[in-house]
Amino acid sequence: MDALHIVVIDTDADRAAMIRGGLEDEGEYRVSIVSEMQGLAARLARLDADIVLIGLENPNRDTLEQLTAAAGPSERPVAMFVDRSDRGMMQAAIAAGVSAYVVDGLRRDRVRPVLETAIARFHSFARLQAELTATKAALAERKTIDRAKGILMKARGIDEEAAYALLRKTAMDQGKRVAELAEGLVTAAGLLS
Repeated sequence: MDALHIVVIDTDADRAAMIRGGLEDEGEYRVSIVSEMQGLAARLARLDADIVLIGLENPNRDTLEQLTAAAGPSERPVAMFVDRSDRGMMQAAIAAGVSAYVVDGLRRDRVRPVLETAIARFHSFARLQAELTATKAALAERKTIDRAKGILMKARGIDEEAAYALLRKTAMDQGKRVAELAEGLVTAAGLLS
């Protein structure tokens, strides 16, 4: 397996070196340091990081928004080390998708545990997002099937059970999913009414 590519974003060279040192002490990572905020999103896209670690002295809302948007917290784990913060900044960072937010806790020996926490939290959140997406899709399919059953019940004068059986049999005969057939029926009914 290839070594994880970790990008450290920090304008403070000493803090960036401490983060790099903590990573090098604990594992085999490819580490890139980004110290310039200008063109950050493009630079991160080129670097194609697996994980982003951000070091900030005292974040403000604009800096936080710029960094989280560029780091892509929905695409990869992002951990943020800040020297000073307030509750609002922490909540804004977490809401933006930052996986780990550490205030005044940057020590060389803590980098690895924070990194592992960020990765675990990112994967946990990604699983929840996937489950939510699947649940929403299933609910939408269920609503479409119910609408199609209603159309068949009205058009054919049959009960709900017979309407579903007809949908299922027709879908099987046509090699389609019931939801796919129901969607076509609902669309056709909408065109005809």
